[in-house]
Amino acid sequence: MVTSMNEDNESVTVEWIENGDTKGKEVKTRLWPLRAAACAALPVHAFKTACIAAPAFSVAARRKSNCVKEVEKLQEKRERRRLQQQELREKRAQEVDTTVPNYEILYMIRDFRASLDYRPLTTADVIEEHRICVCVRKRPLNKKELTMKDLDVITIPSKDVVMVHEPKQKVDLTRYLENQTFRFDYAFDDSSSNEMVYRFTARPLVETIFERGMATCFAYGQTGSGKTHTMGGDFSGKNQDCSKGIYALAARDVFLMLKKPNYKKLELQVYATFFEIYSGKVFDLLNCKAKLRVLEDGKQQVQVVGLQEKQVKCTEDVLKLIEVGNSCRTSGQTSANAHSSRSHAVFQIILRKKGKMHGKFSLIDLAGNERGADTSSADRQTRLEGAEINKSLLALKECIRALGRNKPHTPFRASKLTQVLRDSFIGENSRTCMIATISPGMTSCENTLNTLRYANRVKELTVDPNQVMEGGRANNHAVNQLDVSDEEWLSISPQRDDLKLLCEQNEEEVSPQLFTFHEAVSQLVEMEEQVLEDHRAVFQESIRWLEDEKVLLEMTEEVDYDVESYATQLEQILDQKIDILTELRDKVKSFRSTLQEEEQASKQINPKRPRAL
Repeated sequence: MVTSMNEDNESVTVEWIENGDTKGKEVKTRLWPLRAAACAALPVHAFKTACIAAPAFSVAARRKSNCVKEVEKLQEKRERRRLQQQELREKRAQEVDTTVPNYEILYMIRDFRASLDYRPLTTADVIEEHRICVCVRKRPLNKKELTMKDLDVITIPSKDVVMVHEPKQKVDLTRYLENQTFRFDYAFDDSSSNEMVYRFTARPLVETIFERGMATCFAYGQTGSGKTHTMGGDFSGKNQDCSKGIYALAARDVFLMLKKPNYKKLELQVYATFFEIYSGKVFDLLNCKAKLRVLEDGKQQVQVVGLQEKQVKCTEDVLKLIEVGNSCRTSGQTSANAHSSRSHAVFQIILRKKGKMHGKFSLIDLAGNERGADTSSADRQTRLEGAEINKSLLALKECIRALGRNKPHTPFRASKLTQVLRDSFIGENSRTCMIATISPGMTSCENTLNTLRYANRVKELTVDPNQVMEGGRANNHAVNQLDVSDEEWLSISPQRDDLKLLCEQNEEEVSPQLFTFHEAVSQLVEMEEQVLEDHRAVFQESIRWLEDEKVLLEMTEEVDYDVESYATQLEQILDQKIDILTELRDKVKSFRSTLQEEEQASKQINPKRPRAL
């Protein structure tokens, strides 16, 4: 046999002589499993056999070749993509300082924001009337966040939508954004002033109190998110300008309303109170922080015994009271802030007509919501603070929900905060506004989401993210997915424990162990009040005993005093002492047992995280 390579170097021609004639066969070396040299070494009969099978080999090899080509094309595309991405990264690196932490997340947020249609809230927008108004206010990045180059992960594309760009990480460590969308009645971006926030939130409520109604406006959020700034006014260093807070703005409009002819003839007088609720106890901020008692009278009306009302005749009088109250409000350190407000501050503007209540406006700066997580600390005082804040915030949410849905029962007894605000939740002419303040930084993302989830549960409004991307308005629809039926509410007896009801309504947030802990704390606070009250009573009785004993001893100085009478009277005094002191001692022993139960319950806490909405 003779072999020769063709010009294309891809095929070989093999020739041999058969029956005197020259035969030939051209074989594609890419399809032929043998090399040209091997072909020449084959006997003729073997080569013919191989040639007969060549077409089959050619088909299989051709299929394999197409797969190889496709793989090569994919590899080429992948390489081109990698080069393009590398070029993009290099280009971006020239535009931004790559030393900024999480700069890749920053670009993801920028790209996402570029797809949005922005329609922020303006003063030209109509102020809608709501019985319950829930809004969100975003503050700017503060100096600390700017110094550490924290990222702004909050976007407010429209007047009622808030978006959180939560950084996530896949299993292969690839980072991505989870863009969570919430909808509220109003959303204020970081350029909104206190006056702007007041215009849409508290200002519509002022007229309510002139119409013999009850109004409540409160700021809720993480420590450092802007609650005190919103309610109390702007800060310049450590000094606060109270004239620019919602407290003062509301007072200003109250005095302006008094001058209107239809209200001037009512001859209303304006009073103010300022108190704080700390660890289940109430203190008067306008009376040297005197401790107050919260009791229900025979008509089931809640009375804050001893709370002083100060008459005010102008906005300046109100500002002075605010300064006095803020100066002695309880504060301390938390994981989020070195100087956190650990109490709920309640400032009330009260209208009276000939001494009788005409209307009341309660403005509340709540304690930082992250404080509610401090329920398993080794420090009992911190535990009690956290438990009270946690419980009062849950109770506040449920009371507002009950108000908005006209439920036959409101669990106001579950906390001191809702107890003192009872008349604001049960009146037919009652309106409430919640201002949820949020921090924009990525380091505060978890607390921000908790705040938004809480606010969303107060008045659940659905939002279609596609409409946000397209610039449309979301559906104005309230979702009552957590509501129990009216039949279940009606079956609740008035004596049923509000705390238990509160925890049942928040099973996704309150574990059985946390409920047990709250029960222990409530019992502890109640017993503490009883022990203190009994101790004061024994102390007063002891003074009377001393007077009686003094008289008795003076009787013995007489030469012919009646010994039998002396012994009888002394025995009576001692019996009274023994009975009363024994009773007090037993209560103190029970109180000590309750302290131990609270400590044991705190060690068993297994809190549940709020479910994703």
